Amino acid sequence: MPPRCWETRGYRGIRARPSGGFSAEIRFCGMRLDLGNFDTANKAARAYDAAASRLGWPHRTLNFPNVPMRERAQELVHLPLLITDKDRRDNRRREHRLGIAKMDEEAIVLWRQRFSQDILNEREFYAQRRAEREKRRTK
Repeated sequence: MPPRCWETRGYRGIRARPSGGFSAEIRFCGMRLDLGNFDTANKAARAYDAAASRLGWPHRTLNFPNVPMRERAQELVHLPLLITDKDRRDNRRREHRLGIAKMDEEAIVLWRQRFSQDILNEREFYAQRRAEREKRRTK
């Protein structure tokens, strides 16, 4: 067996690249998620562990089960960009709220174009309120 392959032996989700680096990947819901390329097999294995802990996998599936989970793994390697179902739900809610806000803004612009007299009346109303407040304060 070539020496490069020995370095990946014992690590899950790690492959040696012909360029001399190592790639990490994790399988999730039938998909292969690429975690990136790394200089050493150890760093690639730690990236795999960080992704596995983010996905909520048990200790026995990790390359380094003795390392305290998420915090320590994130210190060693930046957390890969993985999207979980919870992230999708949060993002969907956020996009829904942003869509509603955008529709509100468009409706306000349309209303201002069609009913410019209301804007003048609104400005007059607020000018009167400011004047009334000033009178109360000076008394």
